[in-house]
Amino acid sequence: MRFLLDDEQRDFARTLDTMLAAADTPRAARAWAAGDHAPGLALWSRIAEAGVFALAVPEAYEGLGPLPVELAVAFTEVGRHAVPGPLVETVAAAALLSRLGEGDGEVGDGAASAWLPRIATGKATVSLNVPELTGPYALDADMADAVLVVADDTVRLASATGPVQPSADPVRRLARPASAGTALARGPRVAAARAYAVEVAALATAAQSLGLGRALLDRTVGYVRQRTQFGVPIGSFQAVKHRLADTLIALEFARPLLYAAALALAESGTAPREIAAAKVTAGEAAHAAARTALQLHGAVGYTEELDLSLWIRKARPLRDAWGTPAACRARVLAPDEKGAEA
Repeated sequence: MRFLLDDEQRDFARTLDTMLAAADTPRAARAWAAGDHAPGLALWSRIAEAGVFALAVPEAYEGLGPLPVELAVAFTEVGRHAVPGPLVETVAAAALLSRLGEGDGEVGDGAASAWLPRIATGKATVSLNVPELTGPYALDADMADAVLVVADDTVRLASATGPVQPSADPVRRLARPASAGTALARGPRVAAARAYAVEVAALATAAQSLGLGRALLDRTVGYVRQRTQFGVPIGSFQAVKHRLADTLIALEFARPLLYAAALALAESGTAPREIAAAKVTAGEAAHAAARTALQLHGAVGYTEELDLSLWIRKARPLRDAWGTPAACRARVLAPDEKGAEA
């Protein structure tokens, strides 16, 4: 199995990196946390123009996908630049609707036809709530054009109710979907569509965590080269070098697992164990990178005024979103259909 990106995929990553680096994402993220979505939605439109959301939408619905490897590439850059908004939830909702759209009348594709072209072009923001995984709240439900709630064998279109809830990351705004809503689909096919959507969400979150971890490491390396103590840069201290090396190794171990999971999903249409392994590894590596960044920046690392806080505060929520470390490890170690362990 090939884990290296090809030239086209690397060019795609560089294009997104250049675009997002010039977009002042910290300003957009701070505005988003304060309830001002305009800068973030402008950035959303640019990301859509680059084709990111279309990667999760089938060609039959004006998309380019599904292309899991390219999706992993894109969300690594999204995480690297701390882009605000329900990007993961929107591509997961696209995955859900695309599977429902494959129905033969039992489910039908009315909802898919209505929403997927809008998602592909960036004209719709969608949040997704799967209560047993996400709890009672949906990310950015207060501003989303649609909130899809998947419970039992039903998918319904709901609206947000109640105030935005406090979050460890203020940029990740949580709101409770309404208990009532329009049923979009019912039946046994919903379970398969839900499982696929959760896999796509976990894969995109793992990629986001990997990009987040790399951004934290890069910023920390730059800082320890400049900060001096006893007349020398603190980056010259052995203890600091070892800490940074451990962080780099953890992130580099996560990278091939992410691409392997994306390849497996592309080839077979399902890859629960591979994605779980990538999710737990990338999430734990990003969380460790956040701890390293916080400690090596010293007291300044605790300040919200420093842009670094926008990355640090994402690490733990992303580690737990769409599959906690314990749940991912349990999935990796679960017996297979023949009773043997993975």
